[in-house]
Amino acid sequence: MVLLMVLLRLLATSCHSAARKMGSYGFHLSNFISFKPSHSPSLSPSFPSITKCGLEGRKSQTLACDIHRVLLRSHSFFPFFMLVAFEGGSIIRAFLLLLSCPILWVLDYGLKIRVMTFITFCGLRVRDMESVARAVLPKFYMEDLNLEACEVLGSVGWRVVVTSVPRVMVEGFLKEYLGVEEVVGTELQKFGGYFSGLVSGSCGVVVKHKALKEWFGDGKPDVGLGCGHCVNDLVFISHCKEAYVVKNECSVMPREKYPKPLIFHDGRLAFLPTPSATLFMFMWLPIGIPLALYRILLGILLPHKLALALGSLSGVHINFKTHNPQTPPQTKGSRRGVLYVCTHRTLLDPVFLSTCLAKPLTAVTYSLSRFSEIIAPIRTVRLTRDRNKDGEAMEILLKEGDLVVCPEGTTCREPYLLRFSSLFAELADEIVPVAINTRVSMFYGTTASGLKCLDPIFFLMNPKPCYYIEILEKVPKNLTCGSGGKSSFEVANYIQRKLGDALGFECTSLTRKDKYLMLAGNEGIVQQKKRKKC
Repeated sequence: MVLLMVLLRLLATSCHSAARKMGSYGFHLSNFISFKPSHSPSLSPSFPSITKCGLEGRKSQTLACDIHRVLLRSHSFFPFFMLVAFEGGSIIRAFLLLLSCPILWVLDYGLKIRVMTFITFCGLRVRDMESVARAVLPKFYMEDLNLEACEVLGSVGWRVVVTSVPRVMVEGFLKEYLGVEEVVGTELQKFGGYFSGLVSGSCGVVVKHKALKEWFGDGKPDVGLGCGHCVNDLVFISHCKEAYVVKNECSVMPREKYPKPLIFHDGRLAFLPTPSATLFMFMWLPIGIPLALYRILLGILLPHKLALALGSLSGVHINFKTHNPQTPPQTKGSRRGVLYVCTHRTLLDPVFLSTCLAKPLTAVTYSLSRFSEIIAPIRTVRLTRDRNKDGEAMEILLKEGDLVVCPEGTTCREPYLLRFSSLFAELADEIVPVAINTRVSMFYGTTASGLKCLDPIFFLMNPKPCYYIEILEKVPKNLTCGSGGKSSFEVANYIQRKLGDALGFECTSLTRKDKYLMLAGNEGIVQQKKRKKC
């Protein structure tokens, strides 16, 4: 048994190292699907580098460029097609797209676009593509932005992006996050709310320099940006008054310079799915699924200390810190339990906290699947979103023992804290803030539009999932509602700031409703099925 655990740990560690390479976008097998047209050294020197482009006095000018290889640093658009295939379609569609890689390798640029478009979009619902474009793709686009190109883009008054990739894949991001006014891209055929997988017969795959002439007519854009190693781009920018080329030394845009904060995103994949990275994921699945089930059984069946030890051997890493002395579990007849107020990263937050404290806790939730309730190793109580009823229920639970609440009401993956509900502050003076964060390399254990019951499984399928838990000092009595006379909003905001400082996160006023309206188009409320009367 111990030998098996050691082998699992070694395997998980090696897979985690490979997954980290995927997360850093370095796992490309020399850009297997590189999308690099023929190199043209004779034309490239005639245009200056984008670093030579001045940014002052351009507010009245027009700029034309492509998103591929210009605004984005990646030389391959395959990973973004894979994101649509996996997140919007299915794992089978993603596997078919992966199998097409040897064929794509020998095709020219236009045929690559057509083949990937057919596999990715044939039979795909339009609304599923809209969801992926809104909730999944922006994160990966933002992390791949070219700093210099985006600075030039932001300096002009009118921006036009002309691209050969399907317009539905890029238009939402370009307009919402980069302020682009017009997007000209390859159009796809639709029938009854579904894509056919074929490009529009009237236009076909967009040829950029022809589309530029059609759009501007007799005029010319003031500034054109193109890839310095692409003949088509060099022809494209030659129709502009000023032309600059993007070369290999382009810089990554840091998060603090994002044109718009990236707070919410959805999807299961935590890495950019290049061909080699996607292949590794499919190779890991036959190992990852049984490993996740094994890790779940450890938490359900074994005592806390043994579960921690065996979980660590299987690759689960927990970094636990506490600034409060351990308190014994509450028993019947004792005064009141301690209220643990946590940041919310996955559905497993209360489980990991209970395991680290080695004592039973009760967790209150707003929307938990029946499957998650069944397999939960701790007691869970569903709230109703009726403030009075929920307050009464939590009062009773606090009299019975220690209670865990996540006042954000929903999970957030990025370094932000959502607005804290103030209800918890009215119920107790014994309040302990708990800063929780997670790190994954392959799969996200949260979703806004997928099956919530699979969230714990996806998180534990990661080769080496990490949990950071820090128990902060108990909130002083003079800063609580009962003993200190503070309002519940003051207490909630104080604890939010303390947790934000501990994690290095930014506090926001955004709520659960804001998240689900943006990602899933609903308010994130799970409708309970009414039981039939006997």
